[in-house]
Parts: sequence; structure tokens; C-alpha cells
Amino acid sequence: MDRQGYAVAIVGASGEVGRSMIETLERYPIPVSSLRLLASKRSAGKVCSFRNETYVIEELTEQSFDGIDLAFFSAGGSVSLKYAPIAVSKGAVVIDNTSAFRMDPNIPLVVPEVNAHVLSKETRLIANPNCSTIQLVVALKPLKDCYGIESVNVSTYQAISGAGAKALFEYDEELSDPTYQPQILPTRSDEVYYQIAHNVIPQIDVFMESGYTKEEIKMINETQKILDDNDLKVNATCVRVPVRYGHSLSTTVKLKSPVKDRLEIIDLFKRSNDIVLKDDISCQEYPMPVYLQHQDEVFVGRIRKDLFEERVIHFWVVADNILKGAALNSVQIAYYMHQNRLLGD
Repeated sequence: MDRQGYAVAIVGASGEVGRSMIETLERYPIPVSSLRLLASKRSAGKVCSFRNETYVIEELTEQSFDGIDLAFFSAGGSVSLKYAPIAVSKGAVVIDNTSAFRMDPNIPLVVPEVNAHVLSKETRLIANPNCSTIQLVVALKPLKDCYGIESVNVSTYQAISGAGAKALFEYDEELSDPTYQPQILPTRSDEVYYQIAHNVIPQIDVFMESGYTKEEIKMINETQKILDDNDLKVNATCVRVPVRYGHSLSTTVKLKSPVKDRLEIIDLFKRSNDIVLKDDISCQEYPMPVYLQHQDEVFVGRIRKDLFEERVIHFWVVADNILKGAALNSVQIAYYMHQNRLLGD
């Protein structure tokens, strides 16, 4: 590491998450001595600003990581599978925002508020979880620590931006032109497409043989891995809704010990430094994505104790999927490693 800071690369710098990484890194106290912005040949030549300097996006090549200390990846799984090992071999610590390495048992899957302890000086490649998983486990952590968790049932209300810039563009086209023919959602791996404007699509990613979608299986497996509990029973239903930014989760948790009333859970969340509590039924206060987009925190509300089961609670979780669900979590990992002297030589 240069004494003045880290040589940083961002792969996928022209994409929405990549741009958010640049903005988030700019406001975090991580010393950066140099910045290399990387993307496909199509995006090379575009200009971005960072800390009052102008940077030109370069085409990604195998030589792009020479001299790099820290590399953020957000350009698709195939790009990460090819180039992340190259970056590591040249001495960089890689934080990958794709699904390429998440379930590799030798690669940590990290949400800093939950399991930063798995990081060490020897860690060279870190996986960033699925956006919905991140906000879920942040909300589950205080419950796990206080009561233990037996099972989780979660239904997601996922924003269009989670499917990329083209999906957002298509949403706008559908709103302005009723005759527009959808070409993006629910997944580009098939020839069946549905409009998202004025609609709710109960499918994200492709279906598996079990009837679950790949997105749902990701949430199940990633939650178990992050919470280090392969016996945790997790079920997920992932749904795309006509919201631009911000994923919402309707969450039911069966705890290992009983809860007296909802105020007990409200107090627990209120005492958590990693959650913003928005739960005041006297004035109809609860988290909503349209009011919380572009904010860093994970918000929790609509907390209820089950009417029939003494160990079951229900609550609502909202977070910005581009920030906490992607760019911010990646930068927070880097910041934790910087603070704890896990980066550099």
C-alpha cells in the first residue's frame, strides 16, 4: 500500500452499482492514493469524477490490476470469475458484488454488522451477498443474539432497479406507452416477458426444479452461511414490484425462546446500532421505500408478536438495494478491513 492510501480499482464503473460505489467511496474515510475505473470496451472513455478529480473509464484487461491494492467488482458473474482471481494473484484484495463466489466455502460472505469477524489479514477475496439477504440478516442479528432463531419466512417486495438500468428504462416506457412490449422481466433467460408497470411479478430469476426461484434459493443459502447456521430453516418468496429503488421484506421469525410482547422486540431493535426503528402506530409511522431511497441504513417497523405462537414475531424491513444492498456494503467491508489493518502489506 502507498503511504498516502490504497490504489483502488472499480470494475463495472459505468453501471448503476459501480457509480454508486464511486460515490460511496468518496464519502467514506478510506485513503485512496489512485483510482482506476474499469468497464467493457463499450463504456471505455466515459468520464467520472472522484474527490474533485476527473477519471476516464478504461477497458478491463488482465493488466488492469497491476499495482492495485483493493478492487471492487460489480460487472456480472462471468467477469468476476475470469478477472477476480487475476486481481488476487497480483496482490489485490477483491470485494465481489456478484453471485460468483458467494457459496464457495473457502470465501467469506460478509455483512460487516453481522459477521465481519470472519475477515482476516489473509483474506484476499470477499463476496458481497444478495441485496435482500443483506438487509434481512442485519435485522436478524440482534434477534439471533438475544433469543436464537429457529426459522425465518420472508416475502420480498423488490425494486425494479435490482434488475438493472434496462429494467428501469422499460418501466418508464411502459408507463408512457401502453403498447410497449416488455423484453426484460421476469428474466432474460426465457422468452416470456411481463410488464412491471401497475403489476406485481412473483418471480425473480429462473425457476429451479423445487419450484423455488434461483433468487429465493440464494436468500436461503446465503442467510444460513452468514449467520453460520446450516440448521436454520429459511423460506423465501421473492417478488418484483413497481418501485424504482428500495427493497421491502415482510418477515416472520420463530425464535428459540418466548417473547412477552411487541414492546420487548421494539426495545431490542431500538438498542441496535445497526438498525433504524420506524414503528409508531399512533402516527402511522413505518418504513416505506419511496421515502428511504438513497439512505444508508436498514429500517425496521410494523413489529408484531404473533397472535397464536408465543415464539413467533413479524416485522417489515426496508433498505436501498443499490446502497446497503450492494455498493455501500462493499465499501463498508473495505472500511472495516482498513480500520482493522487487514488491507495492504
